[in-house]
Amino acid sequence: MPKSNPLIVALKELLHGGHAHVTFEDAVKDLPPDLQGVVPPGMPYSIWQLVEHIRITQWDILEFSRSEKHVSPEWPSGYWPKEKAPADAAAWKHSLGQIHRDLKAFIALLEQPDADLYAPFPWGNGQHLLREAMLIADHTSYHTGEIIVLRRMLHAWE
Repeated sequence: MPKSNPLIVALKELLHGGHAHVTFEDAVKDLPPDLQGVVPPGMPYSIWQLVEHIRITQWDILEFSRSEKHVSPEWPSGYWPKEKAPADAAAWKHSLGQIHRDLKAFIALLEQPDADLYAPFPWGNGQHLLREAMLIADHTSYHTGEIIVLRRMLHAWE
């Protein structure tokens, strides 16, 4: 499909977020390092765990969309980090960078001239690029909202 296809344009906007809610990038921007691994009372995870969960899930969807040889992590343990906090600032930066790079790679799949958004992959059980794009957007949006809630609970959101 051509890059100017209105559906591709809309999917890219959906994947980047920001129309109906805060973007993922804004949700994690300027988060103090000492709050990245805090689990507020009554909550099951930290912001770091949510960021890593977004990264792992998006990577899995990207790789599944690219290759029938991809093996997904075990559910749910393979999608959620056990560590409450990143090991260091480099781990935080790496995770955010990987989320950005994998999103860019997924968008490149949508923009391929021969991309058929509706054709089921020869593997899987009926998944196609359109479904996977919406899945990434929906999943990231959901957990971005949770990041905002955690930031509010930690008094780190205006």
